[in-house]
Formats: sequence, C-alpha cells, structure tokens
Amino acid sequence: MNIAIIFAGGSGVRMGAGVPKQFLEINGKPILIHTLELFEFHEMIDKIYVSTLKDYIPYVEDLVADYRITKVAKVIPGGETAQDSIYNALKMAESENPGDSIVLLHDGVRPFVAYDVITANIEGVKANGNAITSTACYETIMISKSGDVIDEVPYRKETFAGQAPQSFYLKDIIAAHDVVRNSPNGYENMVDACTIIRSQGIEAHMVPGNRGNIKVTTPEDVYMFRALLQYKENEQAFGLGLTNKIATRMNQSIARRERETK
Repeated sequence: MNIAIIFAGGSGVRMGAGVPKQFLEINGKPILIHTLELFEFHEMIDKIYVSTLKDYIPYVEDLVADYRITKVAKVIPGGETAQDSIYNALKMAESENPGDSIVLLHDGVRPFVAYDVITANIEGVKANGNAITSTACYETIMISKSGDVIDEVPYRKETFAGQAPQSFYLKDIIAAHDVVRNSPNGYENMVDACTIIRSQGIEAHMVPGNRGNIKVTTPEDVYMFRALLQYKENEQAFGLGLTNKIATRMNQSIARRERETK
C-alpha cells in the first residue's frame, strides 16, 4: 500500500491573501487540487489523506468531490503545528492500513512534483527505508547564527535543498514521531520528518527532486507557479515525466467533466 499524506493546514500569513494559500485559485483551480491531482493520477499511489484547517474540512471535501479526486480516503483536522497535523494524518492512516505501507509526506502547496520523483520516493523507501527528496543548490549557501555576520560558507557541491515528498514506512515514521512527542522539547526545532529521524540517529537517504517543485509561500511564488503552468506541455524541461497513459487519463477526466456540465 502506497499512501500520500498531504498537509494543507497553513494559514497563509506570508502570502498576505484573504484565504489560506492552498486554496488560492491559479488558472481556475485551487493550488491544493493541482497538488492532489499529481498523486491521483500516479498509478503507484493507492490512497490519499489530507490534513487541513478544521473549519475548511467541508470545503476540502467539496473540492475533492467536485474534481473527482477518488483516492482521498479522509480529510482530517490539523493540529497546533505542522508536525502535529502530519502526526494526526499518520495516525489515521495507521488505523486503516498495514504498518508496512509506504507513506509519502507532501506539502499541499508543492503543486509541481514530478511523476518520476514520486516513483523514486516509493522505490527509495523499498531500497533504504526512507527517501528524502532533495535538489543540488546552485547558489552559495551561507550560515549565520546572528543573521548579521557570516559564520561559515560550506562547499556548494555539498549543499542540497530539501523538498517533498519525504517518504517512509508508516510504522517507522510514527515510531520516530512518538519519540519526539514524548521528549521534553517535543517538536521544537523539528522542521520536517528528515530532522525528526536524524535527531534519533537514523540515516536519511536522498533521492533527486525536480527543480520545478517549488513551495508556493509568497506572492512571488504564485507568479512562478503561473509561469510553470504555461510551460507544462514541455514535460521534459520541468521533469514532470507524465506517461502517455496518465496524460490520457487526465484528458479523459477533463473531457468527462466538460460533458457533464453542459
């Protein structure tokens, strides 16, 4: 069983919009739906769980129905922090699926992850027990504890940007969360699942990501997402890797919706 857990509980403070960023419509479709469709149309994904703001659960359920995202098993409320929200979704998945299921943890506002990257995450977990999507940094990374003085400039060839999905066996990532949740500091400084497992001495294995897999957080990111959508037909340039089978299925779904609305 391969399960996508999509966390979409952000409030959109940095976006400055009137609605949470995951619900902003780009080209007539909410960002969250752009994201969900990537997993809906991936032949290796069996189920999807969505964690979102409690007040928005009915709205997300309506979106899922309207856009026929058939793999969504449940939409559940998030928690106080992003990691709490993910944990809630993991526990729901645990109650309904085997512990050796593979779970892919993904941001609801990363709507351009490549088909092949999703595949690589699943295969990476089978090979190494986990898979952390990463891309090489092209810019120089500077480390500064004060935010004023540069303390260190690591070799660029040794720096990578963490992305999503981050993928694990269901039972393993829940066990890692439980250790953190029972510790004195809880999720403090635990920015993602990779941080959580590394805090426990677990080796994290990278899989290559696609550079178009941006996280839509600021207004500038919205402009970039719109530009990427304009070039979506050029699949090789952006590493989308959609097979003819999946592309055909997407077109059939669009055509069916158009017929039903006439």
